[in-house]
Amino acid sequence: MAGHWPVTAVVSVFSQQTACCVQFPRLFAAAVCMERQAVQRAREAFLSGRARAVEFRLQQLHGLKRMITENETEISTALKQDINRSQYDTPLLELIGIENEIKLAIGKLAEWAAPRSVERNLLTISDEVYMQPEPLGVVLIIGAWNYPWALTLLPLVGAIAAGNAAVVKPSELSECSSLLLRALLPRYLDKELLRLRFDHVFYTGSGSVGKIVMAAAARHLTPVTLELGGKSPCYIDKNCDIRVACRRITWGKFVNCGQTCIAPDFILCEPCIQGRVVECLRLTLLEFYGADPKCSPDYGRIINTHHFNRVMGLMEGYTPVIGGQMLKDVPPHSRLMQEEIFGPLLPIVAVSDMEDAIRFINEREKPLALYIFCSDKKAAKKMIEETSSGGVVVNDVMMHYTLSSLPFGGVGQSGMGRYHGKHTFDQLSHQRACLIRSLGMENVNLSRYPPQDRRRARRVRMALRAPLIDMSKRTFIWAVTATVIGFGLFVALMAAAPIEGSAGAAEGNESELRERERERERERERERERERERERERERERERTRAQLVNEGECQLEA
Repeated sequence: MAGHWPVTAVVSVFSQQTACCVQFPRLFAAAVCMERQAVQRAREAFLSGRARAVEFRLQQLHGLKRMITENETEISTALKQDINRSQYDTPLLELIGIENEIKLAIGKLAEWAAPRSVERNLLTISDEVYMQPEPLGVVLIIGAWNYPWALTLLPLVGAIAAGNAAVVKPSELSECSSLLLRALLPRYLDKELLRLRFDHVFYTGSGSVGKIVMAAAARHLTPVTLELGGKSPCYIDKNCDIRVACRRITWGKFVNCGQTCIAPDFILCEPCIQGRVVECLRLTLLEFYGADPKCSPDYGRIINTHHFNRVMGLMEGYTPVIGGQMLKDVPPHSRLMQEEIFGPLLPIVAVSDMEDAIRFINEREKPLALYIFCSDKKAAKKMIEETSSGGVVVNDVMMHYTLSSLPFGGVGQSGMGRYHGKHTFDQLSHQRACLIRSLGMENVNLSRYPPQDRRRARRVRMALRAPLIDMSKRTFIWAVTATVIGFGLFVALMAAAPIEGSAGAAEGNESELRERERERERERERERERERERERERERERERTRAQLVNEGECQLEA
């Protein structure tokens, strides 16, 4: 098997034991061979546009939904054989989420696939401007073994909803689930959907293989979505309800035997509460799985011997405080704190306070999830603002995964891209920019044609710098029509009564002139009154002067 990848790497990604695996010569040279005629027929089926029709997409989604509902028992049995998962956990952890995703896509597909009008500028005010989602082509979906149904079918729902064809490659590690998935998909979906070369790769798995997938895809500029993992920290504040926090952490850590990409990987807490945390975790484990978890029907199993030995190797040099699962006072630079555990081990690391926990988190790669247990919402939001992760949950673990309204994905080393609900549709669609103009109204374009001058350039700059207008073409036409009709009615009404209007205007002018004349007369009268008052004041002044002179004369005579 010649190719660009080492044989061991190819086998870990494309197992020849998995019948859903196909060859894509553009990207993976060392995969299972496929007949040229079958590929050609499949490509022609896709290019015919059949998968683009919304009715065809809905038909496939309904088929996928029937596959889940009609085979729930078989799916639960396969997972019981693969990882000893409880028959009650499989619907809760995988199947209900898939069904809800399909229902959402069926109910919203017409809205998602419809063109969306966008804002325009003055140069395109009368044009049709919109974004049209269109399928990328063929999507390769490489699933994971820990949740083989959800992590394979959730991306498939979005791929079909977006109008793509899909190639599904389950993990060979969950052998029973992989064989069942291989048998069921062709019975419920169009077979041609599973036999095409790809235009997008959707990979869920480890970061090491994710780098190989991305490197191979980069040679052909094939876009990728990588849902990886990492070490998801869980901070417990000393003032929160530690008993409730430990119950929720225990469930998230040990469901599926710790083999969950967003499971709490380690606990950060202050030394003063470490003893209480350990005791609450011990009591919760005893309540959930009994004194001997091996006898519990709710406790899963490690997928295979290789991963079991890997997890056991992480424990070397440490003394568990609870069974073989809880480890405290773990050094930050130990192997246990460098690798993703992906198993039922829960280290506890002591930090001095929340600030120290924030520094601890920021010194490492960005995790897929961050969990904060804190009764102070302001402090919790501070931790959210000062850290970075794919997702964050306060006072619980993993529950953000259940919401189709929230995007699920990593950041940095924990992955790229996002999915769930409409986010999957958008991730696997190309948002095509569309502008439809008229060949009329050419005068609008004269300012951008040569020869240019200052006046033309100024007009173009003004048009381009003007604020964007949030108005659809239909709304614009109605606005212009209403303006023209309103202006026409105004002109008609004015023309219907010109004499009456003129007479009224003349009468109004005459009345205004009379009023102005009366006002001027009143002003003149007020001025005359003021002059008379001044004259009376001067007369009183003369009287006072004469009286003063008389008094002075009498005084001289007496002297």
